Amino acid sequence: MAAMHLAAPFSSAVLLAELETIVGARELLTGARETERYRTGFRFGGGNALAVVRPGSLVELWRVVNACARAGVILIVQAANTGLTGGSTPDGDDYDREIVIISTVRLDGIQLIRDGTQALCLPGARLFELEERTAAIGREPHSRIGSSCIGASVLGGVCNNSGGALIHRGPAYTQMALYAWIAPDGAVKLVNHLGVSLGVEPEAMLARIDAGAIPESDIVDDSSRVCSDHHYQDHVRQVDADTPARFNNDPRHHFEASGSGGHVVVFAVRLDTFPSERDVVDFYIGTNDPAELTAIRRTILKDFASLPIQGEYIHRSAFRLTERYGKDIFLAIRYLGAKHLPRLFALKARFDAFCKRLPWAPHDLSDRVMQAGASLFPRHLPRRMREFDQRFEHHLILKMGGDGIREARTVLAAIFPTAQGDYFECTKDEGDRAFLHRFAVAGASIRYRALHRDEITDIVALDVALRRNDLDWDERLPPELAEKILGVSYCGHFFCHVFHRDYLVKKGQDPIAFEQAVLAILDERGAEYPAEHNVGHLYPAKPDLARHYRKLDPTNSLNPGIGQLSRRADWA
Repeated sequence: MAAMHLAAPFSSAVLLAELETIVGARELLTGARETERYRTGFRFGGGNALAVVRPGSLVELWRVVNACARAGVILIVQAANTGLTGGSTPDGDDYDREIVIISTVRLDGIQLIRDGTQALCLPGARLFELEERTAAIGREPHSRIGSSCIGASVLGGVCNNSGGALIHRGPAYTQMALYAWIAPDGAVKLVNHLGVSLGVEPEAMLARIDAGAIPESDIVDDSSRVCSDHHYQDHVRQVDADTPARFNNDPRHHFEASGSGGHVVVFAVRLDTFPSERDVVDFYIGTNDPAELTAIRRTILKDFASLPIQGEYIHRSAFRLTERYGKDIFLAIRYLGAKHLPRLFALKARFDAFCKRLPWAPHDLSDRVMQAGASLFPRHLPRRMREFDQRFEHHLILKMGGDGIREARTVLAAIFPTAQGDYFECTKDEGDRAFLHRFAVAGASIRYRALHRDEITDIVALDVALRRNDLDWDERLPPELAEKILGVSYCGHFFCHVFHRDYLVKKGQDPIAFEQAVLAILDERGAEYPAEHNVGHLYPAKPDLARHYRKLDPTNSLNPGIGQLSRRADWA
């Protein structure tokens, strides 16, 4: 039977008045200028919205969701808005209902439980905050800041099955969450699978979490549910498997809030934390022969007792682009810390919005100022890294811990130097700078686009998972496609065979046609996409993911249209 969406007759004035009563006038934004940074994706997408609401408690969030459900409007719940595929903003204006964006940035609570082996995280909790909290007790969260998640939220990662730069841990995943869904009759239902005794009345349940620390006596362990993928290490080691290690359309990681893509409203998740490695060494590997990196990957995954902590690939194209256009991000993180980046980017967004009102101001003025400012600083990359850039096309940054250090030293010393490659063991400063350089890659492409709009039409950014047994991972575009671009920027999580590929499409060329041609090549070779950035509005949701969305959101009221699926009520 088809879902029946029985919303009351819609009145924007009535709804806005109710929302203002819930959150206050200051936290209800309706003007085009003040809502623009919430309606516009970090890298892609944008559209109109009736309002942006910023609740200050879980109870307020619950009331906002109920008010919007009664009005029959679309809800897009947005955390940090750092995604690369437009999945946390509207996409154009061809929706059949008004849109309300709920920003959860004010809901930033984190509580460590079970002696710090797990964490309860609220919707606005940022990954760097969880890193800081767990580091204080010698532990780590599932993920670290990666190539794209400047200020990324913990819950955003779970809802998108994001990342996993850390090879031990796989995609962000949990089976323990507190979330709401909208039933076929339009009623909002709260589901408590968090493993916390909260009672039965929704507002009272949420008020208990709002009040602060949950007593350990109210926390319930459930052996039938997990708070991370306990089998990923075995999974990624299967280097002869004919399927990718991890990708967003993989049904292995679709479970309630996990992989939900915004089709439920998540109030809290419960996640595992992990012991920090005390002894860590970074190795920097360069080669002109991709087969050498392939051999290293297969040897480590098959034969090492200890998997790498991280193994990040960076192509010379990305190295050089980021050295020039990612320098300000590098310097900001190194000297100010990642926790200040969200505030800096918010200031940048306000400055850009102000400049748009000035007819004489050049486009992308903030990017031009930041680029010029960064150029005044001395060279920021270590000499040995720059020398490897001159000598080698392919770079691999390998972080090993514990017994894995000895294993890596033995194998790398037996392989290198060769006619095509070499390596060095990093000092702590070199290792820190190498991984920070890798972090800045995605932002560098965005900066390049901002400063060269007269040369490129746009960036085509692909997020690709190759098969675990794929030996031919180094892309060589056919000439008819290569001539349509000015250049590329390639990087990736090498041991998981996940690659991020940015193509700088020449002015006058069609980015959509170029993208479809590249995707056709990927389809032929059995690759999956997206790997970890969620389908958003760029990629089609395959049948398993589409079924997951429809089951969670039968009225299609929450973030409709992602995965290039229906945007209409009840999936019409």
